[in-house]
Amino acid sequence: MRNVYSDIIQFRGNHYDYGYMQGELLKESLIIKNRHRDWKLRRPRFTIDEAEAKQAFMRFAPGIWEELLGLRDALEQPMSIILRDFGNYRVQPVYSGCSILTGKDYMIRNYDYHPKTYEGRYNIFQPSDGGYAVIGPSQRVTGRMDGMNEKGLVMGYNFMHRKNPGDGFICHMIGRIILEMCATVEEAIELVKEIPHRTSFSYIVLDEKEETYVIEATPRSVQVHQSNVCTNHFEVLQHENRRFIAESQERLNAINNQKSQATDAYQAFRLLNDTDKGVFVSNYKSWSGTLHTSAYFPKEKQAWIALGGNQDPVKIDFESWLNGSDLERSKIYGEINTSAGFAHMDVNPR
Repeated sequence: MRNVYSDIIQFRGNHYDYGYMQGELLKESLIIKNRHRDWKLRRPRFTIDEAEAKQAFMRFAPGIWEELLGLRDALEQPMSIILRDFGNYRVQPVYSGCSILTGKDYMIRNYDYHPKTYEGRYNIFQPSDGGYAVIGPSQRVTGRMDGMNEKGLVMGYNFMHRKNPGDGFICHMIGRIILEMCATVEEAIELVKEIPHRTSFSYIVLDEKEETYVIEATPRSVQVHQSNVCTNHFEVLQHENRRFIAESQERLNAINNQKSQATDAYQAFRLLNDTDKGVFVSNYKSWSGTLHTSAYFPKEKQAWIALGGNQDPVKIDFESWLNGSDLERSKIYGEINTSAGFAHMDVNPR
């Protein structure tokens, strides 16, 4: 069992300054040192055309391009390195898990991945130069794996497969762009249909209107359906599924078989976070262990998060923060039953 933490990063201002501030925080961090060590050991399995990447950002989220410029200037690295490490464009992910359950006024989400990829950064950002304020944990610094914006739009994504990749954004950045640029589920659906996809994921969105949509997206097509449960296989684009989806189906069945007992948001949280319910997973070294359980409440503008299983959630009043009250808390603490290293806590994590 390891004691783990996430730093809470709060910022109000323009994207460039936000990027510069993050670059200053990252300069001597283990996140940067571990990432650069990784690139010395293995070659990227992708290429990045800076002009093409800039064109894509300027079309879908120009503010995030400014954030990347701020990171570049603070870290004093060429743009090719910034795009490789933080651009989230054309990067190919490995296997991961994840489970999502929604009610009319909440989304509960398990984020399952390898600890060595977890950066321990929980961001609350209110841009002054365009885009909506967003709360949620980050991945690869600029991306978001789940979150909620000031309009009450909630998003989480689930990995499907990485076969036949295309040229485009990966899940972390698509999640960020959805939250920063869309006010409703309808806008999110249109964005996901338009944006270029590197690999295949489902994006689950909920807003104040109390309806959840699952957007199944691949580099080849996008399909949408309504459901309040999603794991790691497509329900509509079944021909796109991996050959082995038994573990994903088991988690889906575990949620469906027990969700009637989730009579409120806290019980739904327990269903995903308790380690004896069949949804929380501990396969950390196989790239599919549950790292955090998050919850979002679009009407109340409240957010919960817990690191590890059998944890009480840390509760954050996003509405109060939007009204100008900064959080006094600077870290989120938890316990995770693994010996694996974390990107922000260990040298050369494995």
